Amino acid sequence: MFYLQLRNELWKLFGKKRTYIGFAMFLIAQNVITLVFRFSHASRGMIRQLENNGYSADQFISGLTIATIMLFPIAYVLLPLYVSLVGGDLVAKEAEDGTLRMILARPISRFRLLMIKWLAGSIFSVLLVFALGVFGLLSASLLFKWGGLFVMIPGDLFSIFEAKAGLNHYIFAHLALVTKAITIMGLAFMFSCFNVKPAAATILSLSFIFVNFILMQIPFFKEIQQWFLTYHLNLWQNMFAQPIPWWRVGQSMSILVGFNLTFLIVGCTFFQVRDIKS
Repeated sequence: MFYLQLRNELWKLFGKKRTYIGFAMFLIAQNVITLVFRFSHASRGMIRQLENNGYSADQFISGLTIATIMLFPIAYVLLPLYVSLVGGDLVAKEAEDGTLRMILARPISRFRLLMIKWLAGSIFSVLLVFALGVFGLLSASLLFKWGGLFVMIPGDLFSIFEAKAGLNHYIFAHLALVTKAITIMGLAFMFSCFNVKPAAATILSLSFIFVNFILMQIPFFKEIQQWFLTYHLNLWQNMFAQPIPWWRVGQSMSILVGFNLTFLIVGCTFFQVRDIKS
């Protein structure tokens, strides 16, 4: 029965047009960025950075490098937006449409209902990150040759990989990015369990993320940045380091697991005491 209920929830989720907005916008944004890189002089800065460090630009201005460059702004801005949009809809939209009372009239506990919806949101988050990685690699590879990977975050990261190793790091980064997507979806899901509108749940979760990000960017808070959620959400960036700081990845991963459990418990608690009939 659990499988059938989850299947029906996924059918309902992917039957909505708004579910596909994220996939479409990822595809559009990545193709636009690839075209700009291909038909402009935007890559001059990368060429200078590579040549100043003694590397051949021809080898590392590749589809893999362009796909990774596109990953950073999309993972920072667009990914949180679309997982929050779906997470905020999962419960609040049912209450707004009046279908939640009909669902709870069936012999199913509130906790089980929330777990099914949370799992459906998590599956959506995984598929969205998978699409982000595949779309980016395909669109960049159509206009750029296959080659090594060059990744640079000013003042924080400068890494060079051969093609095979670079692809492995690219895949690891997306596997870690799944954790970020599920955490933000879980945050929006928690607010969705409150007595609020779907748009309010989405806005509250995005506001929480952006406030954390703003606080983390203040130079005077650098010593305490590990206390902010966004610091641990960006654990996927560590997958491009050389070598990968696995201790830091494990630390952030365990903290994010704690955040996810907290969001789920708080959401379930509020939903259990909520009067659906009001």
